[in-house]
Amino acid sequence: MRLIIATIVGLGLAGCDTVYKSSDVIPGVGDGTKVRVVPITAETVVQANRSVYNPKTLPAVFSVTAGTGSGLRGAGALPLPPAQPGNRPNALELRLPPTVDPGPYEIGVGDVVLLATPSAGSTVEELSGILAAQNARQGYTVQDDGSINIPNVGRVRIAGLTVEDAEAVLFQRLVENQIEPTFSLEISEFRSRRVSIGGAVGNPTVVPITLTPLYLDEALAAAGGITAADQDFASVRLYRDGRLYQIPLTELYSQRGLTRTRLIEGDAIFVDTQYDLAEAESYFAQQIQLVTARNATRQSALSELQTEVSLRRANLDEARTNYETRLTLGADNRDYVYLAGEVGKQSRFALPYERRAKLADAFFGEGAGIDNSTGDVSEIYVLRASSDPREFGAVTAWHLNAKNAANYSLMTAFELRPDDVVFVAQQPITKWDRTVSQILPNLVSVARVAND
Repeated sequence: MRLIIATIVGLGLAGCDTVYKSSDVIPGVGDGTKVRVVPITAETVVQANRSVYNPKTLPAVFSVTAGTGSGLRGAGALPLPPAQPGNRPNALELRLPPTVDPGPYEIGVGDVVLLATPSAGSTVEELSGILAAQNARQGYTVQDDGSINIPNVGRVRIAGLTVEDAEAVLFQRLVENQIEPTFSLEISEFRSRRVSIGGAVGNPTVVPITLTPLYLDEALAAAGGITAADQDFASVRLYRDGRLYQIPLTELYSQRGLTRTRLIEGDAIFVDTQYDLAEAESYFAQQIQLVTARNATRQSALSELQTEVSLRRANLDEARTNYETRLTLGADNRDYVYLAGEVGKQSRFALPYERRAKLADAFFGEGAGIDNSTGDVSEIYVLRASSDPREFGAVTAWHLNAKNAANYSLMTAFELRPDDVVFVAQQPITKWDRTVSQILPNLVSVARVAND
């Protein structure tokens, strides 16, 4: 009986295609395919990576920002101050403003900051950092939201900060964006803090407050000096925080310390030639109205800017969403690598945009990996078909033997190319186990027949 069963099984296996067959990498020439097996080593990785490959780039819409709009409108020039000659019946009273110390200069809206970064140059320039910085200087205007917009970095809020604090913020943002944080920051144009000067001066103007303190004599000199013919009828009036101060011109010239009265942002100076305050009050009223008008104009312009930026952002979001939908539906021509054999999941791996993927990315991304229970770690292959028409049908099988775990490090250096097939062979015991699993039902069937 046993002899009969063995004979039946042998004949069945010989005559039927029931023995388990599996894929394997067979070097040489066969089935019209020429296979060359090349071990993956530190040297051959360099050879494999030499093949020309340019990763696909994301559509331009993914690198465009909503921007800062078309800019803010100005509020126009200062109105001309009134000027009416008059007489004063009595001596003017000296009323000095309190001594102030506003502290270090804080960057404000409208200021223009200059960001100097080192450019490529000689070793001496790179060491000194001074000459190199002069070759790459870019100015940025502080917008109404208190920020500047730096390419590849984005919007950085620096309003209300000193130069030192602003440098610290910029340093952190450059590091976060993986940009060389070697730079210097300076203010090239001071526009946020100003003092207006009108009345009996050579040239009514607005004087900016800079890093150095601004004093009364310097402000008057910037306005062309005092042009009052009679000092007895003239005075310097200062409007600050809703209060009016005055310095008679005779005392201004006789007391040297009065000319060193420190001015702060928002001060309005008016050189009056009459005792009546009506003219000065009219000038200060104009300044207040001008500030109010400018604020209203800026608010309106800022609202328009936000609307414009919102529309741009919505347009960009829609374009990006449309592209992502095309990608999901397979309408985009992506580059893929295919995972086969004894891997965690037989699938395809999409090559990333704008960078080159490594063998390790395909193995350890999205739960692929090697099936430890069935895969043979000594038989890992990257199958790459030749693109040369003269080698039609030729395939290079880059072989990685990971039996030595140290060779896994080569995965992080081996670059993948479109249409590569990553294949992991099965262990010999796995072949036997699967063969037995197919034979066993036949044996059971034959045994039943024999018993019957």
